[in-house]
Amino acid sequence: MPAAPPTDRVPDDELLRQAAGGDAQAFAELFRRRHPGVFRFALHMTGSVSTAEDVVQDVFMVVVRDGARYDAGRATVAAWLCGIARNFVRQRLEQDRRLTPVDSADDGGPSAIDNGAVDPLADLLRAERIEKVRRAVQALPLPYREAVVLCDLQELSYEEAAAAAGCPVGTVRSRLHRARMMLAARLAISGRIGCRRPRRAAGAEGRLGWAGWRNKRGARLITEGGAHELPGVRERHRGPRPRGGPER
Repeated sequence: MPAAPPTDRVPDDELLRQAAGGDAQAFAELFRRRHPGVFRFALHMTGSVSTAEDVVQDVFMVVVRDGARYDAGRATVAAWLCGIARNFVRQRLEQDRRLTPVDSADDGGPSAIDNGAVDPLADLLRAERIEKVRRAVQALPLPYREAVVLCDLQELSYEEAAAAAGCPVGTVRSRLHRARMMLAARLAISGRIGCRRPRRAAGAEGRLGWAGWRNKRGARLITEGGAHELPGVRERHRGPRPRGGPER
């Protein structure tokens, strides 16, 4: 009888099936593989590290209790877990209206680039830009915040995001478009940052994260250089307005 493959090679849905059947090793591997994404989703939605940790525990308790109810034909495991986390996050937000600021603790995102030199001023400016983006996302109305977090930060497909949010794909698309426009406006106003249309980077789509992300749909919020790019936003005048000239 062939030996069972190592758990790190087992697909998510099979791990979930085994975990629902009481396999502790499968559950441990599923938790190791998927809890960081659940934590990031909850953190971006609530701005609270402690709340995000609680949501992770709640989500995986559901996995233990109701994992057998998972239907692979309706959603991926990642989308299913985000959908469960979404419900717990909404409950938390309804119970505690104070969940708006972001905790200062590390959120597990990318760290500052280490190029062998220490530049405290650059680190401070970068931290300020990251904080502006975080606060701008959390200031979005809940449905639009969910769209940004699911699609742009969690990198779920439109179909996966729709399954997690429990709405049609078209609704996800329209919310995401509206959310990006709102973010661009907030960032431009709060930081007086020039917003311009994204340029295509040959052969590099990048990865998502607070410290400089470009996703596969072409949107970019923040980079090491401080540019905030989102589709459909006019370029703003950067220099001083010419004397006597029209206001731009």
